[in-house]
Amino acid sequence: MAKLLDKQRYKCALASMQTVQAITRAIPVLHSGPGCAQKLSDGVGSSGYFSPNIFPCTSINEKDVVFGGTKKLASTIENALKVIDADLFVVLTGCIPEIVGDDTAEVVSQFADARKPVIYASTAGFKGNNYKGHEQVVDAIIDQYLKKADEGEKIEGLVNIWADVPYQNLFWLGNLRELEKLLAELGLKPNTIFGYKRGIENIDLIPKAQFNLLVSPWVGLKNVKKMEKKLGIPYLHYPTLPIGASETSTFLREVGRFAGVSSEKIESVINEHESYFYYLIERYADLFLENRVINKQFSVVGDAQYVLAATKFLVNDLGLFPAKQFITDDTPKEFQSAIVEEFKKLNYGIEAEVEFTTDSYNIHNQIREHDYHGYPLVLGSYYDKEVTEELKGNFLNISWPFQDKVVLDDFYCGYTGGIRLIEDIYSVAVQRFN
Repeated sequence: MAKLLDKQRYKCALASMQTVQAITRAIPVLHSGPGCAQKLSDGVGSSGYFSPNIFPCTSINEKDVVFGGTKKLASTIENALKVIDADLFVVLTGCIPEIVGDDTAEVVSQFADARKPVIYASTAGFKGNNYKGHEQVVDAIIDQYLKKADEGEKIEGLVNIWADVPYQNLFWLGNLRELEKLLAELGLKPNTIFGYKRGIENIDLIPKAQFNLLVSPWVGLKNVKKMEKKLGIPYLHYPTLPIGASETSTFLREVGRFAGVSSEKIESVINEHESYFYYLIERYADLFLENRVINKQFSVVGDAQYVLAATKFLVNDLGLFPAKQFITDDTPKEFQSAIVEEFKKLNYGIEAEVEFTTDSYNIHNQIREHDYHGYPLVLGSYYDKEVTEELKGNFLNISWPFQDKVVLDDFYCGYTGGIRLIEDIYSVAVQRFN
C-alpha cells in the first residue's frame, strides 16, 4: 500500500539552482517546465544578483514533449549568453526533458567556445533531492570545467572548504565565513566558491589547493573523492559542523595536524577562543544551572549536518541529555552507519539514538509519546513548532523550512556560533518568565 509523505523537508534536485545562485555571477539556465523556479524558490534570501523569477528557462510544453526541446534549449543558452552579464552558465535539467530523452550534453557541447563557460548538470526531480542536486552541480564543475594543476601551480596552505548546502540552510553564508576565519587563524588560506565575492576566480583556485576540507556528514563526500582521483587533491573529511568550544577545538586540532600547522600555533588559537567562550558561559552560569524551563532532554529534527552538530553541542557543551534524534534529508543508506557511529562519540560516554526518516507524522508521534520529564526542548524546522507547543516545550527553528526568522549573515558555527545558539535557545526559555 502506498504511503503519504507528510511535510517533507527538502526540495527536488532542480532546486540546486540555488547552489549555482550562491556562486557570485553564476546563472542557472533551466531546461524545464514553466514555473519550476518559482515553486522551488522559497523567497528566503534567494533573490540576489539574478532573481529566480527571471532565470533563463526553456519553459517546455506539450509540443516539446512530442518533438523534443533541444532546439529551444540551444536558443535559450544562445540568448542568455547575449543578454546576461555573468561569468558562468550552468544548465540544469528538470523532469520533462529527462523523461523524453533530450540530449542536453550534446546541446551544451555546441557552446564549448562561447565567451563564457557553459556546463550542465542532470537534476531531474525524480533522481533525488536538492542535497544530491547540489553534488551534481559541483560534479559538473569538476568534470566539465576544472583541470588538474601542475605541481608548480599548487599554493601552499590553500584549503578549499565545502560545508552547508546554500539556501537549504539559512546559516550557510555565515557558517562558511566563520570556517574561513578559523582556518585563517591557523595560518591557512581558505577558499570557498559560495557567497559574497566568491565566484569564477575562486573556482579557478580549486585545483591549486593543498587539500579539500569537507565539513559535512555525507553531502559532498563523493565530490571530494572525485577531486582526489581526477585533480590529485587530497581531502580531510570532518563529519561534524563544529558548534561551541568542545567540537571547534577538536576540529582545529584535526585540521591543523592535517595541514602541518605546529601544535603551539593550534593550541594558542584554541586557548584564546576557549578563554572568551567560557568567560561568557560563566556570566550566565546561574541561569544555566538553576533554570527550570530548559529540560535536560532534547530532540533535534533536521538534516544530518545540523542534527549531528547540535546534538554534540547540547551534550558536550551544555550538559543536556539526548532523547531520540531525527534526520530528515533522505540520507543515502551507504552513509547511515558511519553517521550513527558519530552519535556514539559524545562526551561522558553518552550515546544518542538516531532515526533516518522523512515522515513528519511519524516524527511528531514519537515526540508526543516520549517522556521528556519536563518541558521538552526541540530544535527543528517550522513544521515541528506546533507539536512542541502542544507539549508546552521550548522550540527553536534551526532547519528548513524556516518561517519565523530572517537571517542575513548569522551563523551557529565555531565558538561564536555556539554562543549565538545558546542565546537563541535561552531567549526562548526565559520568555516563560514573562
